[in-house]
Amino acid sequence: MAAFAQLVIIGLLAGGIYAAVGVGFGLVWGVLNIVNLAHGALVIIGAYLTWQMFAVWGVDPFLTLPIDAIALFVLGYAVQRGVINRIIRAPLLFTFLLTFGLNLIAVNVLLLIFKSDFRSVTTAYSGAGLELGGLVIPYIRLAALGIALVMAAVLAILLSRTRVGLAIQAVGSDRDAAQLVGIDLRHAYAVTFGLGAAVAGVAGGMIAMIQAITPTAGEPYTLQAFVVVILGGLGRVSATVVGGLVFGLVEAFGQSIPGSGSVFANAIAFGVMVLILVTRPQGLMGRLR
Repeated sequence: MAAFAQLVIIGLLAGGIYAAVGVGFGLVWGVLNIVNLAHGALVIIGAYLTWQMFAVWGVDPFLTLPIDAIALFVLGYAVQRGVINRIIRAPLLFTFLLTFGLNLIAVNVLLLIFKSDFRSVTTAYSGAGLELGGLVIPYIRLAALGIALVMAAVLAILLSRTRVGLAIQAVGSDRDAAQLVGIDLRHAYAVTFGLGAAVAGVAGGMIAMIQAITPTAGEPYTLQAFVVVILGGLGRVSATVVGGLVFGLVEAFGQSIPGSGSVFANAIAFGVMVLILVTRPQGLMGRLR
């Protein structure tokens, strides 16, 4: 029972990171109808911002997360308004190619600046954890789960209770009707992409505290974000959180199988995604459109 409980804890804590990564991806996909292949690069940019502020100025990594959010929001807003908005109504293949190209540019700029060396954020509390009986709960991962849940709740409130959020939802439901009632589509698109980038930046900052990073480390997170959104269901922040937690649990139990590794665990997680697509195409908590 202790081993089972420890696996559940590991899965939920990992799922918090996946949920944080997936929330921004799902928001952009649901509103702009763009599968953002540069999402992982945005995550790693946030990770490098946290590492830079910690390594150069000695700022506690948790205090860098709001700065990551602001910086990535500005970057995301500018990229969408200046580049992506030009082909927003183009076929899906065009947005695929554009975001893939933006991903390549971001990765190569990071390689130019930081090289391919592994970087890590190691604090005095990096190896500390809460011990409950035979269970161990790392403080950083626990804090990351809490931050991910709070961030998702704030985003959900912003989308449902504020004028900007309601405008974003209106654009996601029917962009032509939204434009007819006076909503500035370009601004709504840019704010949506900026919010997705901001959440990705915060997720990257938390990832930098948990594992070593390189400029190419963001690519798996794009695929994982895609799976998380599919599992939970497109269109709801709470559904993406559930998808992230489910993905973390499946991965944790997959890695516990004797002789299996991370690749085998990911294969199991992707298999679960296929099963969900076949049996419940709208996801675990999604709604049919």
